[in-house]
Amino acid sequence: MMKNMILPIAFTALIASMTACSDETDPILTQKDWDGTATYFQSSDEHGFSMYYKPQVGFVGDPMPFYDPVAKDFKVMYLQDYRPNPEATYHPIFGVATKDGATYESLGELISCGGRDEQDAAIGTGGTIYNPADKLYYTFYTGNKFKPSSDQNAQVVMVATSPDFKTWTKNRTFYLKGDTYGYDKNDFRDPFLFQTEDGVYHMLIATRKNGKGHIAEFTSADLKEWESAGTFMTMMWDRFYECPDVFKMGDWWYLVYSEKHVAIRKVQYFKGHTLEELKACTANDAGIWPDDHEGLLDSRAFYAGKTASDGTNRYIWGWCPTREGNDNTAVGADPNEPQWAGNLVAHRIIQHEDGTLSLGSVEGIDKKYTSKSSLKVMAKSDNGVSENGGNYVLTGNAFVLFNRLNVANKISFTVKTTDKTDKFGFSLVRGIDSKKYYSIVVNPEDNGNKKKLNFEEQGEEGMGFINGIDGYLFNTPSDNEYHVTVYTDNSVCVVYINDNVAYTNRIYGTQKNCWSINCYEGTVEISNVEVSYY
Repeated sequence: MMKNMILPIAFTALIASMTACSDETDPILTQKDWDGTATYFQSSDEHGFSMYYKPQVGFVGDPMPFYDPVAKDFKVMYLQDYRPNPEATYHPIFGVATKDGATYESLGELISCGGRDEQDAAIGTGGTIYNPADKLYYTFYTGNKFKPSSDQNAQVVMVATSPDFKTWTKNRTFYLKGDTYGYDKNDFRDPFLFQTEDGVYHMLIATRKNGKGHIAEFTSADLKEWESAGTFMTMMWDRFYECPDVFKMGDWWYLVYSEKHVAIRKVQYFKGHTLEELKACTANDAGIWPDDHEGLLDSRAFYAGKTASDGTNRYIWGWCPTREGNDNTAVGADPNEPQWAGNLVAHRIIQHEDGTLSLGSVEGIDKKYTSKSSLKVMAKSDNGVSENGGNYVLTGNAFVLFNRLNVANKISFTVKTTDKTDKFGFSLVRGIDSKKYYSIVVNPEDNGNKKKLNFEEQGEEGMGFINGIDGYLFNTPSDNEYHVTVYTDNSVCVVYINDNVAYTNRIYGTQKNCWSINCYEGTVEISNVEVSYY
């Protein structure tokens, strides 16, 4: 693929005395002449994250959200990832509490790992539910045996209870084993709990049967005694649905899951008008894809998504992975797979009239970006740019470069394309001297009837499209108008377009660098450009 070249730049008087700088060589840049330069700045993540939670030590893996009906807040348990992790005993369950998905209170370690020789030496994903009958919280989780023998189960479902969500007691007699019911004893994990209107509790478990992926179902009247209800859903072809999550929203039932297959590795969902219709989504396993019952929710940088609702809004939490060596191109399959675990990212679930789902911004996050940044044009392409009162028309291969961002930013702008085949995007980590920078590009597909969001490394040393990213495909808006909102917190970057698209990414070096809006083909009108910070 031909690399994108940095366009000739028309310098303004503001850029007359620019010099290259970095955190190490010019710390004064953060205090003096901040908006007077537009060269690349070697920034790095601050220790704390303001919007997208990460513990002071370690990283967030596999969130397990739960709306607490007693405390009237969300509790988000997660697998605490240390680097390095102990050889055998790793991923204890930690937790945070939040009312708005934007401000988190650490609850510390809640459920510890067992000993090296115990069934839960390493802990895997689970789910929580409150039982008003005995006023106890139940967390069912995966117990991973360290080096199991041939007659032992590598994974079983275990349970711990708590009267206050602080002190948890493991049940040392409850072990739900897959091979007891004809399922795999090595893949039997990620229990999820929900209750139907008849009062019955349901537990879903990701497993295999005779080598094929299944979601097993168990039922209970009291959360103590469980009976097998058979297979809830089979998994098509060689796919494996991790972290299942079932809920009813409006007139539809949904199963949200994370696709383990290396070629996909995204959070997806199935939908049905009834629970039985939902279960039947994958019943035809003959190669016919259930397009009208399946959808994608985000990018490869959002994984293990699970939901919770306060009765008004339903949110989904997943983790945005870190990348070894802060390599922005490590996005795809091995050996360029991102690292396991990272930051906690929350979205609001939006339901459309046809039952399809998309993800939108969280109001609590949006409200935090209250400080307005001044907006300055630092550079622009020599041709193809016209400006009128803060609005811009870009034609052909053109761009406008704006002044430096802060650490936590909200960027918003509106794009109006002339034709549905026009191509545009925006770039981060961009300076006037950048040999490469990172862009979110809205590409026309299907003769412009659809758009595909791609992550690209551009500039004269950039590789262009990054293999393995597998961008997000969505319908072209009928009015050719795109309302773009970008939230950044250090290297975590979350993009929303028209309440139809959510695209999470990690882009190192975003903070303290300039950014641009770009046209690649056609003509686009840019308006309502605003930047605020927290």
